[in-house]
Amino acid sequence: MDRGNYPLVNFEGADGHVRDWFPSLMAVSSDKRLYGWEAFSQQGKPGWTIVRSLKSRLRTAGPYSTIELLGESLNLSQIMAEMMMALRRELLERSTLGARKYDRLQVMLGVPANANSNQRFLTEEAARAAGFDVMGILNEPSAAAVEYGYRNSSDRKTGAKGGLLVYDLGGGTFDVSLVDLGEREHCVIASDGIPDLGGDSFDEILALLVLAEAGNPEAQEPSLTAAEWYLLLEECREKKEALNPNSRKTSVDLERVRKNWKEVSIPVDVFYERCRSLVESSRTVTENLLAAHPDQVIDTLYLTGGGSELPPVARILRETFGRRVKRSAYMRSATAIGLAIRAAGHEEHPLRDQFTKNFGVWREADDGRNVVFDVIFPRGVKLPS
Repeated sequence: MDRGNYPLVNFEGADGHVRDWFPSLMAVSSDKRLYGWEAFSQQGKPGWTIVRSLKSRLRTAGPYSTIELLGESLNLSQIMAEMMMALRRELLERSTLGARKYDRLQVMLGVPANANSNQRFLTEEAARAAGFDVMGILNEPSAAAVEYGYRNSSDRKTGAKGGLLVYDLGGGTFDVSLVDLGEREHCVIASDGIPDLGGDSFDEILALLVLAEAGNPEAQEPSLTAAEWYLLLEECREKKEALNPNSRKTSVDLERVRKNWKEVSIPVDVFYERCRSLVESSRTVTENLLAAHPDQVIDTLYLTGGGSELPPVARILRETFGRRVKRSAYMRSATAIGLAIRAAGHEEHPLRDQFTKNFGVWREADDGRNVVFDVIFPRGVKLPS
């Protein structure tokens, strides 16, 4: 937040390109672990294993969860803290933030709406361990609702009424929240989602289509090394993100995966058709959420998240919601902007959220051999505005 504005921080990657995001990656070798852009620069190099989407591993994590890599058991909370430390270092040394070494960095953290207590706890503890001053945690679709309300405050003043449905399809998770845009405050009525649906799913679909089209007996998923599979997913991600409504085909360079493999072209209609069932599953969750609250009328379905950029997402949703579907002007960054607005306290109408999962604490049992979860606030309890 900078004097009433909310500019995105840009990072300079090792390849010289400037990007406004930090990759959720870990690169592991026999004696070293790297994160973010440093991990990104190791892709395809001998001796390195790349782990994608670290955030998604928090879904089933507990206080003592580990990841098995290269024959070593790594504590997940330590990995998350190390990644946050890498983020802080990149912010100070290779970004447009303009902060100095000993500056106090205050952060608002975003988590999936259906994140459980463990996910929230591990995320916050990792940020604190890295030296960030954590101001609070907000559900990602709720943060997007804050951004929407801020950008469209003039419409609310002219008497526009109706509810807002935030459809947030990110890289690895899908969340949808029903928000009542009131005159004095905005209230989250309900949230739902799919914890393992996102842009990564589309990358995998394209990768499998490419391997099937290659016609090479060696070009099969089981025959690829972990490094080759990662390179294929990265190539598919880049080609997927380059698609637009006028695209007719996409060409994936398999030589990036293994020398002497050829380029493969896939008609986008074939790719979109394979993705359709996943998009329809998100639409079903959205429709069920609305059906459970028949008294709530929505006038906007607000699309956010990088996964929502795939052209058929908006098209399939319009089959049900018509002109109420509105793509955010800041698809990938609406959540971040909303978090910054909330941190600054500049909302004209504060957002009142609720617990989307049971909230509680872990305590040790059996002389420390086990842990027990005690519920303090059950799901659905309203938070203070």
